[in-house]
Parts: sequence; C-alpha cells; structure tokens
Amino acid sequence: MFKFFENLVDPYVEYEEKNEPPIEIWPFLREYARPFHRVFVLAAILSVVVAAIEVGLIYYMGRVVDLLSGTPEQVWADHGTELILVALFILFLRPALQFMDVLVLNNTILPNFGTLIRWRAHKHVLRQSVGWFENDFAGRIANRIMQTPPAAGEVIFQIFDAISFSLAYMIGAAVLLMAADPRLLLPLLIWFTLYALLIRWTVRRVGPASQAASDARSTVTGRVVDAYTNIHSVKMFAHHDLELSYAKAAIQHSRATLQTEMRIYTIMDVVLVILNGLLIVGVVGWALLLWMQGTASVGTVAAATALTLRLNAMTGWIMWALTTFFRELGVVAEGMETIAQPIKLVDADKAETLRLTEGGIMLSGLTHHYGRKSGGLEAIDLKIAPGEKIGLVGRSGAGKSTLVKLLLRFYDPEGGNILIDGQNIGQVTQDSLRRNIGMVQQDSSLLHRSVRDNILYGRPKATDEEVIAAAKQAQAHQFILDLTDPQGRSGYDAQVGERGVKLSGGQRQRITLARVILKNAPILLLDEATSALDSEVEAAIQDTLYDMMEGKTVIAIAHRLSTIAQMDRILVLDGGRIVEDGSHDALLSSGGLYSEFWARQSGGFLQTEAAE
Repeated sequence: MFKFFENLVDPYVEYEEKNEPPIEIWPFLREYARPFHRVFVLAAILSVVVAAIEVGLIYYMGRVVDLLSGTPEQVWADHGTELILVALFILFLRPALQFMDVLVLNNTILPNFGTLIRWRAHKHVLRQSVGWFENDFAGRIANRIMQTPPAAGEVIFQIFDAISFSLAYMIGAAVLLMAADPRLLLPLLIWFTLYALLIRWTVRRVGPASQAASDARSTVTGRVVDAYTNIHSVKMFAHHDLELSYAKAAIQHSRATLQTEMRIYTIMDVVLVILNGLLIVGVVGWALLLWMQGTASVGTVAAATALTLRLNAMTGWIMWALTTFFRELGVVAEGMETIAQPIKLVDADKAETLRLTEGGIMLSGLTHHYGRKSGGLEAIDLKIAPGEKIGLVGRSGAGKSTLVKLLLRFYDPEGGNILIDGQNIGQVTQDSLRRNIGMVQQDSSLLHRSVRDNILYGRPKATDEEVIAAAKQAQAHQFILDLTDPQGRSGYDAQVGERGVKLSGGQRQRITLARVILKNAPILLLDEATSALDSEVEAAIQDTLYDMMEGKTVIAIAHRLSTIAQMDRILVLDGGRIVEDGSHDALLSSGGLYSEFWARQSGGFLQTEAAE
C-alpha cells in the first residue's frame, strides 16, 4: 500500500524546460504542481470529509446525551442498532478514511513534491552561465536549492492538512450550531470576525518577516561556506578573528530578523487566548441561557460546549498552521530569487550540433567588456588554421582569459563572432561546442569524488584501461596508486576532497591533464597548464603536452614563455587587442613587447607587472 501511494506521482516526469520561469509565487508553484493536480483534488476531498466526520461526531455526542433521558432498556430497544452502526463506523470506516488522507499527504505529496522542486530547481540552476555563478555565493545558491523544496512542501501540506480542514470544520460548526438553535450562530460569527482580523494582522507581518529571516539565514550560510571553502587562506593569513567577525555580523542580523518574527507570534498567541475565552463564554454561556429558558436541550448544550472546546484547541493549531503557511511562502519567495531567475545564455532556436571537421577557428570583430567600458577584448580579428598551435601572452587583464571564455561560450560576446569550421558558435548547442574542446585550467580544482570519477569526467564511458593509460600519460599513475583516504579507499577509488584539497597542486594538475587526455577533444585550450608543477615533473609533462597537441588546434596561455616558445604562432595581447603576431624567433627579432617580456624573465616566468 505504501508503495502504491508513494508512486502515484513521478517527480522526475518529463516537462517543458522554460528559460524564463514564473517570477510570481503562485504561478511558480502552479508550474511545479502540474503533475499533482489529481492528487491535490483527492487530498482536498479527503480533508473536507475528515473535517465533516469530526463535526458529525460532536453533533452525535449531543444526540447521545439527549437519548440518555430515557431508561436504558428503552434507549437500547429504540436506538441499539443505530449505536452499533455508529460504533462500527468510528472503529473501522473513520480510521480508513483518515488513513487514506494521511497516506495522500505524507506519502504521496510531501516526499514527491519536494523532490520534484529540488530536481527541477537544480536542473535549472545548472543551466545558468558561468558568469551567473560568479556573481553569487555557491553556499547561498545551495542553501536556497535545499530549503525551498521543503518549504514549498510545507505550504502544500498546510493547504490540505490545516487550511481546507479548518475551513470545512468552521462551516460544519456553523451549520451544527444553526441547526441546534440559530441564535447560537451569533457569538460564533462575532468570534470568527475577530479571529479573521487577527489572522489578517498576523499574515501581513509574518510573510515579509519570514522572508527577511530566510534571506538572513542564506547570507549566514554563504559567509560560513565561503570561509570553509577558503580555509587555507584563512589559516595562512591568520584571519580567524576576521572571519568570526564577518560571520558574526550576518549571524547577528539573522538573530534580529528572527526576533522580529517571534514578536509577531507572541502577540498573536496572547490575543488568541483572549479571543478563545470570548468564544467559550459567548457560545456556552448563550447555550446555558437558552437551556434555562427551556428552548434548548441538554444535548444542545453538550454539543455546543464540545464544539467550542474543540475550536479553542484548534484555533492555536490553525493560526500556527496559517503562519507556518505564510512563513514558508516567504522562504519559497526568497528561494525564487535564485531558482526562478531567467536563463540568459541559451541555445539559439533550432541550434544544431557543432560539426567539427578540421578545427579551424575565426574571430571577427570580437568585443567583450563584461558590461563595463574597459577591460576584456576590443575588436579582435584572428584566423587560426586547423591544427595550428597558438600561444597567448600578455599582461594581467590583457584579455587572454576572456578570449578563452568566449571561445567556450561561457559568455556571449558583446560584439563580433566566433566561427569554428565556418559555424557560428552562437548558433550551435553549447554542449556540442564544449564536447569538442578540451581545457586545462590554471585552477585545477577537482570534484569531491574518487580519482577515477574525476578522470572519467573527460569521457564517462571510458574503460578502466583507458583511464589508467591517460593517468600514465599525465605522469599521475604512480602517485595515484599511493593515495588513501580516511575511509580506507585507495588508489583510483580514493576520494580527493572538496576541490581536490587532499592533493598537492601538482597532483591535481596531473589528474586534470589525465581528464583532458581521456576526453581527446580536437580543440585544446591550455591556461597555464604546467603552472603547478615542479621543474622535473614539468619537463616530463612537456612531452605529454606536445603529444596531446598532435593533430589538434591549440590555444595556450602562458606566463612561462618557455612553454610556448615552440608554438606555430604567438599572439601578444595588450589592452584587449592583438599587438603582435608571429613566431617566437620573429617576435624576438622585432624588438617589441614580446622581446621585452622575454628579456625580463626570471627563471622562465613572465614579469608582466614589472613590465607594466
């Protein structure tokens, strides 16, 4: 039975991905709730039925009190069958209906609705551009991905478990009192009006307060995760106290927002107790007065008393459910600031797969300043022949990394075009573009997985033999065999830690090289590929790099000029423009900027800051 209800909705069902999801909260939730429509209808019906049964039981208890006015023999003779049927209903049918209500809420809606939102939100965020991630804390993004689904699930849960139940119960209570004596309805209506005003007052304040508290918690998470991620820098600069102070400011702000939220709940609780006192005195007192006047039976007084005491117990739960509902709506609204942001870097309509035949690259009028007036690239024109090896040299900020990011389409250029084998990369799918480009970065961060998984990231379907061959070519096989982790895993199964923190810079770089070797893409981008290696390993890796370059179109960024001296051509970037273009020997003999860089080298490193 559990499996049946748990599988009524598939949270991974296919859906139409939208680049611009709804930015208002109810359309946002409706979009996610499409697979649950039938289940929601069932949940609403069951909630109303359960509420009706509860009110009916109170009504029947009043009837039982009235029946007791006769002798036991007479009561049993006249109403015995009725009492037995009601008892059977209470013992069997009522639990069955409530069990089904709980199954739909707890086993169908809650696990699957949260899973669906988390899955789709993560899928949407992964489609965002690199630039989008560079503008936010990874910790805050992750926190919103994690806290929004349970908050949305709680919203739906409260709608069916509390709000629809309580509305049905209130209506049932009004019908019951009116049936007993229409005059009993008056104190209930007065109380309900005051209760609705209290709800309105609370809700209008809880929503913004809870959203502010949720945002403050996300900020705390972002700052704490930022410190943990960069723990080496924190320790190296002895900034333990600085990080504590930085986190404390966010923690204190989070505390202040929570205090504001809790004050609302305290006021709500005190006023609610006063209102419930008025309800009990009003309804029960009036029922007693009617009994004294001979216009109401003892059963009516008993039913009215039971009903008001039940409402007294329920009102706190209903109010808490409503405030929880709006508080969690605030959390969802805060999460939407991340997971409902539009995807701005998208594949063109009817984008085709990149058909890479030779690997020729052409840049025409390529301009990109990251939305600023300076920095980046300015009107770059460049043609790279298939299989040609290009070295990029320039001062920091000259535009080298920008060129590589544009080639990978991490950003769309503000002007100009990039063509690969005559195809505009803006008109092909991003995945097909990047599958044809291998990249070794200066920051050789790894995934917090095993060595094998990290190398397989280059080509997930590769065999173990191919993985080992790539590791050997990258001079990584021997040290991998010596690796162990705290869980006792060793060799290629050893975990490397977050961003590969358990490995040295050189070890990380060699695993990164093995990953790119395994990928074997026809276009190769190298951004300081040997920067983390010592001289001995670098000398061995140089041969590997030259083997990797064979038959590929290569663009290599280097400050260590010796690593690119054998390239077919070397481009010197300065101020976002190509100022020199030629072979190593030709550029040295021209006496330009490249020859100055070469002359100012110390141990093979480019003294760009001194030159500047």
